[in-house]
Amino acid sequence: MQYRTVSNGTTSFDVSTLCLGAMNFGTRTDEQTSRAVLDRFVEAGGTFIDTANNYSVWSGGHGRDSEDLLGRWMRERRNRDDLRIATKLGAAQKDPALPLSTTPPTNYEGLSAEVVRRQAPESARHLGVDHIDVLYGHVDDLDTDLAETVDAFGELQRDGLIGIAGISNVATWRVVEAREEAKRQGVAPYGFVQQQYSYLHPAPKYGRNNFVTPGLLDYAASTGTPERPPLAITVYSPLHQGGIARLDKPLWGGVDHPTSHVRRALLHEVAADIGATANQVALAWLLGAEVPVIPVIGASSVAQLDEALAAADLVLDADVRARLDAEPPVVR
Repeated sequence: MQYRTVSNGTTSFDVSTLCLGAMNFGTRTDEQTSRAVLDRFVEAGGTFIDTANNYSVWSGGHGRDSEDLLGRWMRERRNRDDLRIATKLGAAQKDPALPLSTTPPTNYEGLSAEVVRRQAPESARHLGVDHIDVLYGHVDDLDTDLAETVDAFGELQRDGLIGIAGISNVATWRVVEAREEAKRQGVAPYGFVQQQYSYLHPAPKYGRNNFVTPGLLDYAASTGTPERPPLAITVYSPLHQGGIARLDKPLWGGVDHPTSHVRRALLHEVAADIGATANQVALAWLLGAEVPVIPVIGASSVAQLDEALAAADLVLDADVRARLDAEPPVVR
């Protein structure tokens, strides 16, 4: 396992360069399997674990199932101090009687000061911790004044409840503005952004603000100075929920277009040439990029996790990266 230091200019700590996503733990992935995956991740040197306060309500859970399972597991393993735990708030159900949706009406709680102040201590309680290492706003809230959200996260940091704040599913300009607002208020800025990202890129579409963009990568690369504190990017669905490994699996979320199919086939060709799997090459491509990101890997079995873990130490030669980064042929 490899590690990197993350910081918001005030708080700093090390995390493993692969983050374990716990979204389905305790729901789609049963408790015994979830614990086995967690144990194997830690055994391999993993330290960074990601969850949220609304996982997986759409699968019959109550929303905090994974937080609760992580809390039980850490208590029994007595390993809290060895880990960095991230969770999210703001996208739980505003009205419990209505479903969540990724399109309006979303039924998200949002990122008002009231929600942030109420939900953060609840996550800490369910996780069984006295502080949360990373707390994200799960989905950017355009209906709440940005200054109010920034102040609420700043308050949690001043109180010691959270280490580093972050934001997810957000336009790059909003990240920049939120960090400038933090500077105006004299509070620690967002130190993390979590977006969707993989070797497969979505077709451009106005309003599609949940993917990593070249502009966000460029902005992150410019940080790390006293005037512009560091910003780390974590990425979800880096293996496109099985869409990388399986050539027959449909792609989703704006990624299902001819160029993606060409790039996916190339991943498989490169993997065969270097004796790795397509998933491992896809993760290594992210980890070794000019602006490296932290992939959040999901695993529903120890075998799936072991495949992903092998990517942590896989370094792609320059010629391999050039082959992967070359402009794909025109598809007609």
